[in-house]
Amino acid sequence: MRGPHNIWRLIRTGATLERTGAMKQLLDAYEAPALVRMALRGLAWPFQWLGDKGDAAFPPIPRALQALGPAYIKFGQIISTRPDLVGDNLAAELRVLQDRLPPFDMARARAAVEAETGRPLEEVFDDFSDPVAAASIAQVHRGTLKDTGEDVAIKVLRPDIARAFRRDIDAFYLAANTIEFLSPASRRLRPTEVIDHFAGVVAGELDLRLEAASASEFAANTEHDEGFELPRVNWNLSGRSVMVMTWAEGTALGDNAALDGAGHDRAALSKRVLQLFLSHALRDGFFHADMHQGNLKVAPSGNIIAYDFGIMGHIDEYTRRVYAEILYGFIKRDYMRVAQVHFEAGYVPADRDVDEFARALRAVGEPIFGMDATRISMGKLLSYLFEVTERFGMETRTELILLQRTMVVVEGVARSLDPQMNIWEVAKPVVEDYIKQSLGPRALARDLKKTAQVLARFGPRLPALVEAALIRQAEPPRPAPAPSALRPLAWGAGGAVIGAAAVAALSASGVLGAIF
Repeated sequence: MRGPHNIWRLIRTGATLERTGAMKQLLDAYEAPALVRMALRGLAWPFQWLGDKGDAAFPPIPRALQALGPAYIKFGQIISTRPDLVGDNLAAELRVLQDRLPPFDMARARAAVEAETGRPLEEVFDDFSDPVAAASIAQVHRGTLKDTGEDVAIKVLRPDIARAFRRDIDAFYLAANTIEFLSPASRRLRPTEVIDHFAGVVAGELDLRLEAASASEFAANTEHDEGFELPRVNWNLSGRSVMVMTWAEGTALGDNAALDGAGHDRAALSKRVLQLFLSHALRDGFFHADMHQGNLKVAPSGNIIAYDFGIMGHIDEYTRRVYAEILYGFIKRDYMRVAQVHFEAGYVPADRDVDEFARALRAVGEPIFGMDATRISMGKLLSYLFEVTERFGMETRTELILLQRTMVVVEGVARSLDPQMNIWEVAKPVVEDYIKQSLGPRALARDLKKTAQVLARFGPRLPALVEAALIRQAEPPRPAPAPSALRPLAWGAGGAVIGAAAVAALSASGVLGAIF
């Protein structure tokens, strides 16, 4: 599906943003320079009649994102947690994208559940409610199991959602390829690999069996976490398009007035949500990667309840140690150690100057520590780091993208509960504890034990592996194949066909006649 036809999708994206008024609002929110405003609006304005009007009940930006499809809605969900970046008003507007989107038809939801369970709905549930929440990829119904009387949440995928999502991602690939072609400097950021990573992660949401497995693993990892609980999966009633879990009763974490009314300590909740995320990421290497307010509740007991496990992040043990050392170095203001960790991990090219890099990192960290608690922001830190790493030729680390993105989202959630939260003070005990556990003598003994186990397992094969490697090393390099003389002709013919098709389409719609 990745072809020139996706140009049409990108044109309609700009047209929809312009037609709904979202283009101007987005450019204002990000304080775009005048030249960028003129270029984007100048390109989109002639095509705005091609854009979707969207639902007039929504404000401009949520209206446009909803009309554009699931990938764009996901973008809006992320931004809604960052009022410090887009302002309180826009963040509040975007929260309607989290779990209050228009639901799909009840008849189709019932049919999907019956097809998955292989039984009439009335044989499984005593009741099956109208949708209680509708998000970009699925909607949730409340029901009662007929055989046990237990209250459950029934999650049902939207019809044809996989096709709609692939269409959006294909257009993103075209945009990434175009950026890489037009701006060679952007290749160090590997935009195509970034989209590969996100496409793979979010594709997991399109098979609810994978989400059920993630929920089960997450529950096993966090079983003893104080102040945290998860709903339980009903495997007998879950499948590809339907997942059934115990009902999670609680107050939405994004409703501060309701939390205050229920007597919950928002400052304590703010601290806990950030520390839980860091603990899951560093201790387990498996974390909830979609922790916006729409996926979190507070139980009457005060426990934080997480649900919606479609996007989970995984990082290996080595990367966890690198990430922890970088965070710990910033917390301790040891910029030389942060710089050395970047070089040791291969994140910065070895031919760069480590002392100069350390000074650049100090320029990033010191202004952050000079701020009061209300102004310290992980989002700003990442923005400054981007400028530094660009200057030192650091490439985008795709394995850290989801972790960094979720860190920003969780910070936004925590700060919405307690604007006075100091992210460094809250993170410090979790990171220090992980450092002690992973870098001390006990960790060294564990590493040596694992290494010995691997060598023992591969021992019988080691001689053959070494011999094969030496043979490959001794072979002369093969010459690169000569480029085909037909390739330029193929590109030219393809361009002519696409151009002719575009002219024919525009002529048929009367656009060329209107222009000339």
